[in-house]
Amino acid sequence: MTDEERIIQNTEEDQAWADLLSPPRRQFIIGAGLTAAGLTAGSIEVASQDIVTPGNSSFKPIVPPPDVGKSPWGYETYKEPASRPLSLRPGEERDLPKQPRPYTDIKSYHAHFYFDEDTHEKAALVRKWSIERFPVELGNWNLEPRGPHVTPSFYFGFTNDLLPIIVPWLQLNSLGLTILLHPNTDNPRADHLYYTLWVNRSQPVNAYSMPKQASVEKIFPNIKPTVKLET
Repeated sequence: MTDEERIIQNTEEDQAWADLLSPPRRQFIIGAGLTAAGLTAGSIEVASQDIVTPGNSSFKPIVPPPDVGKSPWGYETYKEPASRPLSLRPGEERDLPKQPRPYTDIKSYHAHFYFDEDTHEKAALVRKWSIERFPVELGNWNLEPRGPHVTPSFYFGFTNDLLPIIVPWLQLNSLGLTILLHPNTDNPRADHLYYTLWVNRSQPVNAYSMPKQASVEKIFPNIKPTVKLET
């Protein structure tokens, strides 16, 4: 075969492939294949329009229009320096003691039990257990805040000799209640704010208006135990 004949043959083959792959022919082949698969070219076109590609998205977020008006804070708040707030209790730091207080200043203790509508039954059970076992001075049920205590509560007072027994007993038998234990000294304010022990968790005590100097509260037990303490 001469070179000229070979060129003619290649040209004819190239033309056959070109005719096969021409746009009308390709569309016919694709349509035939999709029909066999139960699809149409139209469905592919619609589906392709649902595909969001990076850089070719027509999505636009819907946002509300901006409010019209002026900020009530003005436009100079960024200039405000950070500064120390005014003390709510002026002179607190100047009242630091010169030396420790003797532990014998503690004459007795109070245990305050806090509860709400969900834990009232637990409080009633701990109260019952306590007065069955300890010679304490039991107070009333307080079904609303009273004194420095901001939630419903009850309390009992006890003498110093019971401290190493009552504290671990309450730790094991609190039933999850919040319990404040504080000593009774001649400083009721500090008794409730600084000299405290807590069982489980603490909560606010509104004692800042209480006096810093007062007569020591006395304890007069009004309960006689009826159950032997478990050991």
